[in-house]
Amino acid sequence: MPIVNRVADLHGEITAWRRDIHQHPELLYDVHRTSASVAEKLKSFGCDEVVSGIGRTGVVGVIKGSRPGGTRKVIGLRADMDALPILEANDVPYKSTVPGKMHACGHDGHTAMLLGAAKYLAETRNFAGTAVVIFQPAEEGGAGGLAMVKDGLMERFAIEEVYGMHNFPGLPAGEFSIRSGPIMAATDNITVEIEGVGGHAARPHIAIDPILVGAQMVNQLQSIVSRNVDPVEAGVVSICTFQAGSADNVIPQTALLRGTARSLKPEVRELLRKRLAEVIEGTARLYGAKANFTLRRGYPVLSNHERETVFAASVAAQIAGGDNVDTDMAPVMGGEDFSYMLEARPGAFIFVGNGEGAGLHHPSYNFNDDVIPFGTSYWVRLIETAMAG
Repeated sequence: MPIVNRVADLHGEITAWRRDIHQHPELLYDVHRTSASVAEKLKSFGCDEVVSGIGRTGVVGVIKGSRPGGTRKVIGLRADMDALPILEANDVPYKSTVPGKMHACGHDGHTAMLLGAAKYLAETRNFAGTAVVIFQPAEEGGAGGLAMVKDGLMERFAIEEVYGMHNFPGLPAGEFSIRSGPIMAATDNITVEIEGVGGHAARPHIAIDPILVGAQMVNQLQSIVSRNVDPVEAGVVSICTFQAGSADNVIPQTALLRGTARSLKPEVRELLRKRLAEVIEGTARLYGAKANFTLRRGYPVLSNHERETVFAASVAAQIAGGDNVDTDMAPVMGGEDFSYMLEARPGAFIFVGNGEGAGLHHPSYNFNDDVIPFGTSYWVRLIETAMAG
């Protein structure tokens, strides 16, 4: 497979960067060590400009090509830097040194691969235009992508197209998957505060049990997707937290439910919001309880642009071969704040296989270092192909 030779030479160095990041995980916007290391490396590579503090702790590097001709486009490449609040279960030499924090989604690998591409591009500059490498904080629920966009990322660096990449456990290492249109879901957060009437467990008839009400809500909410959403459309409602009570002989006064609603189309997103409110309020009323329902809007649908998707797939085929690029992958119901960047500029988000092993957000997840030459070569070829001159 045509891995870029220089990238193959850099494999060991990029792996060392990745493992160092893995050992020192940081959460959300508090990625100060990681962002400082990224900025230092970009400067050492000879980037034409390195700017820190975009979107609070994001870092941007600018690399100008030296090849003549072409349309002189400006293309952004984005990687995420933050980790997760998970206690690592792996026993590896580069295990997290911070208890309760680990890179369980592969952002360490994403950052390292883009750093490798930046080093190569700054060395060779074999393209006619400008590459902008974007290192983003707070993808894991903090909307760091939106923060960078609001901070003028696209305008300040005159970015015309933007591309992202994420590893995919279960997909063989070195293979790629992508699709045009919606590829990752909108993510909305559900909070339900139930108020009943507390009392003695032996006298439930003079109480209003919020646990019973909450249990009925959990059951009834499952009917929304199965009976209100068109079967050919995608939707998810999951209640993931149920908190109530503190003693085995007391009916509590309140209960708290928390969860998520996921969708791939605006009309389904709105339907879920409407029916959630109706089912929650109706169920509470049926039992004489009160319910305060809040739906907090999360990331929007990540929707790939058609032309840029076709181009990204063609670049992946250069690296992995056409038979190893799935251009019609099933959408993923996880969320991704690269969606904000694709709302601001045309572009595409692609998945690269991470091989067999634990899934994302699992305490035994580990980024597969064998993927590094594929991901780094993809970034390099994307820039050199898009701005060939």
